[in-house]
Amino acid sequence: MTSTLERSPFEPGPTPTDGGPRVFHTVAGYATALDAVRRSGRTVGVVPTMGALHEGHRSLIERAAEECDVVAVSIFVNPTQFGDASDLAAYPRTWEADLAAVASAGGRMVFAPSVAEMYPDRDGGATTTVSVPDLSHMWEGASRPGHFDGVATIVVKLLGAAGPCRAYFGEKDYQQLALVRRVVRDRSLPAEVVGCRTVRDNDGLALSSRNVRLTPDQRRAALALSRALRTGAALVAGGERRADAVEGAMAQVVSREPLVALDYAAVVNADDLEPATCSDDRPLRLIIAAVVGSVRLIDNLDPAEWTRPRRDLSAVGSDGPRRA
Repeated sequence: MTSTLERSPFEPGPTPTDGGPRVFHTVAGYATALDAVRRSGRTVGVVPTMGALHEGHRSLIERAAEECDVVAVSIFVNPTQFGDASDLAAYPRTWEADLAAVASAGGRMVFAPSVAEMYPDRDGGATTTVSVPDLSHMWEGASRPGHFDGVATIVVKLLGAAGPCRAYFGEKDYQQLALVRRVVRDRSLPAEVVGCRTVRDNDGLALSSRNVRLTPDQRRAALALSRALRTGAALVAGGERRADAVEGAMAQVVSREPLVALDYAAVVNADDLEPATCSDDRPLRLIIAAVVGSVRLIDNLDPAEWTRPRRDLSAVGSDGPRRA
């Protein structure tokens, strides 16, 4: 057996023997176990993750546990959605802590396959890929070519292995959520996609596994993203109907923070992520992406949630992360 030190950074650790969640390393074993759950008349909830679990992931698992009889969490750092090898190598891997988080949040199973198990025909890649061109060419897709093909492909594989289920995804990766919904619909996958609100730290920063790579100064600077979104939401709530004015105001907030390099700050239609005009009654979403140091961060906000123009997330109390 390979020791922990000898194991590839993409490989999961051993199955726990202390009564924690059951761990499956193969598609066949995982699928068989979930089939048995359904045959017993119980419902299945799945939470796909790449590990490095934080309170945002915990909220997904807890909601799944409230709504489903058995919750399975996948932990797989998917190499096909990383365009930069250094970004893939730097992605945090916290196997033991992840297992503990799954158990404490109500997860009963963990699917932790190797790269070879998920992509057996190529070294870390897929010979068959799934693409959603109309959702993949813009925003994150424009800045990270091929990223969403990797996301769509692994979603099909993970949900195909899980079978009929409710699948829980966070709204923090809003474009990803839209893409997952489209893939599930177009591929007729037997899953109900459940979008869950973003969980933020007390100061408004959206929780992300990448946040651990920020220095203290960079983390403070990263708050410019949530400030920019709140500024944009306040303008929309106050009656501003010019998308360019809202976007300009968001960009101006970020420009005042020298450690943050803005990629985009945009007002989009919530359903298809196309640029919005703010002049009709379609639901809107404010989206933003920036690089802080070497860390790429994204965030978004539904302006309809902020009906008071001067509402400020930084004023929330210190009682732990909150959804927003």
